[in-house]
Amino acid sequence: MTVKKEGDFAITRESLYGTENEPTYAGITSFMRRKYTRDLTGVDLVVTGVPLDSATTNRPGTRLGPRAIRVASTIISWMRPYNTVMDPFDKLAVVDYGDCFFDFGRPETISDSIEAHATSIINRGPALLSLGGDHFVAWPLLKAHAKRHGKPLSLLHFDAHSDTWEDEEGRNDHGTMFWHAVKEGLIDPASSVQIGLRTNNEDALGFNILDAPWVHENGIRAVIDKTLEILGDRPVYLSFDIDCLDPSYAPGTGTPVCGGLTSHQAIAILRGLIGINLIGMDLVEVAPAYDSGEITALAAATLAMEIINIYANRPE
Repeated sequence: MTVKKEGDFAITRESLYGTENEPTYAGITSFMRRKYTRDLTGVDLVVTGVPLDSATTNRPGTRLGPRAIRVASTIISWMRPYNTVMDPFDKLAVVDYGDCFFDFGRPETISDSIEAHATSIINRGPALLSLGGDHFVAWPLLKAHAKRHGKPLSLLHFDAHSDTWEDEEGRNDHGTMFWHAVKEGLIDPASSVQIGLRTNNEDALGFNILDAPWVHENGIRAVIDKTLEILGDRPVYLSFDIDCLDPSYAPGTGTPVCGGLTSHQAIAILRGLIGINLIGMDLVEVAPAYDSGEITALAAATLAMEIINIYANRPE
């Protein structure tokens, strides 16, 4: 008689590598059933949640995004991403670190708490995939990565919004953090790309913009080629706002805008960007209260795996 392994691989997993199968409807919901731990010995990539929604300009609820993405990820955790040459988890030791802790009652301390959380992880060696949370979290995350990898970084930004509207010092706003990041020299707009935009902002701050109409008109291959040309071999921080997808594919978000990318377009573009020098990444703005059938959370989990696949295939 063959005795099967116990389930709950989030806590019982012996190896940090590989993909194992357990019922999608049961067990502890770490991201993709990775081991839930803060021991970073031998770890290549950490997944962490940043459950913030106090910087939103429209509907709140993204504080529940990391949990929703983790739950949805169990649906796809039983096998490697379709049509990939390898399972990213065969190459990368990936763990779920849990969530960043901050005091919501002291909003003036939140940014520093997120930056310190990220710094404490990446300074020990692993790369970091952060699950938001509203998009403001990208600013302190960029600060941590710029300290680690040097500035300015190139930003690869998928979004319906530019998030570069002019702001005042000291504000927490999920629509202005990249304006701050440019002003602080954290990112270089000339070697950065924004994909999927479809809201007006008269001052592009020098970013290369492949807006949603451009993507639809020119196609996936053109987006990939143009993006690779701009990024070159520079260190890249990737920030993916789920509202880059059209609301028909991602209704569960705070500021949906019609006319966005399809899930297929986003997946294919990410798959085509394998080879970039990816050093850090986030996926943000999932608000499960507005979701339908968990399709937004599932899209987010799927895109997160595509981003991990890029990191697994980065230049040595």
